[in-house]
Amino acid sequence: MSKEEILKSIENKYEELGVPVEAMLEGLLWSKPITYWDYIQTDALLGLQIPRTTQPDEMVFIMYHQVNELLFKMILWEIDQVAKSNDISAEKFTKHLMRISRYFDVLSSSFSVMGEGMDVEQYLKFRNTLTPASGFQSAQYRKIEFASTELINLIDARFRDTIDRDSSFKNAYDHLYWQAAGKNYSTGQKTTLLKLFEKKYMGEFIDFMEDYNDCNLSKKFKQLPDEVQKNKELIEAMRHYDYTVNVKWVMAHYNAAGKYLGGDDTALEATGGSNWRKYLHPKYQRRIFFPYLWSEEEVKNWGTF
Repeated sequence: MSKEEILKSIENKYEELGVPVEAMLEGLLWSKPITYWDYIQTDALLGLQIPRTTQPDEMVFIMYHQVNELLFKMILWEIDQVAKSNDISAEKFTKHLMRISRYFDVLSSSFSVMGEGMDVEQYLKFRNTLTPASGFQSAQYRKIEFASTELINLIDARFRDTIDRDSSFKNAYDHLYWQAAGKNYSTGQKTTLLKLFEKKYMGEFIDFMEDYNDCNLSKKFKQLPDEVQKNKELIEAMRHYDYTVNVKWVMAHYNAAGKYLGGDDTALEATGGSNWRKYLHPKYQRRIFFPYLWSEEEVKNWGTF
């Protein structure tokens, strides 16, 4: 575009907004040039790491989880490009699913940063200062689950055949698979971990569940024309996403935790108090976002292939 065309386009834009173009141009005259550190907010970002102990490797632990949360935000942003779209093609659906899968590939491989980046001795010293906080309390990760699949696929496997699918969102919330990890196995009472989590997020979660009930990724797929649902690249992208999130990433987390918390017979509790070996392993969770895209044998052996 020529200079005149650019200026005319700017004038038209601000006329539509009801803002005098002269005021906007004069604002540009006095504005400061943008810098990398202002745009990225580097100082603010690097000021968010606040260790609670004298153990140096605690900084690794903090920054690692902060990077995870940034990637979770990127994933939710990509999910919305599909979930909030009124007209979705197989190509667009596939493109965003593969972006999301790449983010989870990064998350999966990044466990080596934490797994090899902290001394076990240091970790076992600073971990007790984190009680009862836990990665279990990542609200963004829970939202990724809600935005990916129908609620029935997130219900504890023990209740899926009997739960009323038309019951309230609160009832569905009370039977989510991760509720079991926040309860005392002998008394059934909620742990402090779960109580604090629910106090902050339960209302927000229930609203989010309702918002995505008809536009989660699984529902959006089922709303596509039959011929689009048979698109091989789209099906492969969905299977890749499902496996990456619910097996590959989970097992990377499971194996990293094992290095610090011990083996089957000697494993320490997670900081939130959960039996992390049963909570984390996909063969116990039985969480599958798109079960209709997997064979009966694959579903039966979920988490072991």
